[in-house]
Order: sequence, then structure tokens, then C-alpha cells
Amino acid sequence: MSNVSYYTPEGLKKLKDELDFLKSVERPKASQAIAEARDKGDLSENAEYDAAKEAQGLLEMRISKMEELVANARLIDESQLDTSKALVLSTVKIKNVANNMQMKYTLVAESEADLKTGKISVTSPIGKGLLGKSVGEIAEVTVPNGTMKFEVLEITRE
Repeated sequence: MSNVSYYTPEGLKKLKDELDFLKSVERPKASQAIAEARDKGDLSENAEYDAAKEAQGLLEMRISKMEELVANARLIDESQLDTSKALVLSTVKIKNVANNMQMKYTLVAESEADLKTGKISVTSPIGKGLLGKSVGEIAEVTVPNGTMKFEVLEITRE
């Protein structure tokens, strides 16, 4: 079962760069650590060897998961996206109906979400609530302490 994930060109490049780093730098380091531990004698009582083998196993598992992510990654063609509705890569200016506070978020794939830079995941409660909304519509978002209402003020692509 494969989960297709959608990425911007920058997000996919970052993912591929991290995978290359793990393969070209971290994998040789793990092999070297195992070789050094093996040279220290009896493997049955060598905790350093066991730790190095375990670290290598975890690294290989991480590499495998990242390879699967890259294999199932799809680039988002921004030219094909409807600009009248909030979709992935839309920058949405919203107003909290309760307190009139305005916020601006860019809707991105889960792996690219970064609240500090105003990027929220389309799988987050607010992201899900905004998807498909047009300017002027009210998005009702269920949060742990109830329901929040956000009015969509503006939708742009940046």
C-alpha cells in the first residue's frame, strides 16, 4: 500500500538531499563504527559492536522509509490549480470570526509544514477546514475546545 504525497519542487529537493546525505555520509559512518568495534575482539561480549549494529539497523530502516517517500512523491503543478478555491499551495488570509484576528497561512503537504514560516499542513484541522473554500466563505474548524469559525478573506498563490 503506497501513500502518495504531494510536494513542491523545494520540498522534494530537500527530501532527496536528506536521503543522499544518509546514503553517502551516514551509511559509511555506520559501517566504519561496526568495523572498529569488530576489531576490538570477542563479539559475544562486545556492547560497542551490538550498539553499532543496532544503529546501522535503525539507519537502514530510516533510509528505506525515505526511499519509499521519494518513490511515492508527486510534484504539484501549480499552473493546474484552481485559484478561486483554497487548495494545496494556496496562501489564505483568514479572519477568526470570534475575535476578528487575521492570519495568513500557506497550505502545504504534511512534510513541509512549518508554523514559524506560516506553512500549515492540509491534514491539520485548520488546513482541512480551509480546503475547497472560496473567498467570503466561513470555514468551521473543530478543535479540542470546540468549533472555531474562520472567514476566508483572500486566496493567492505565491
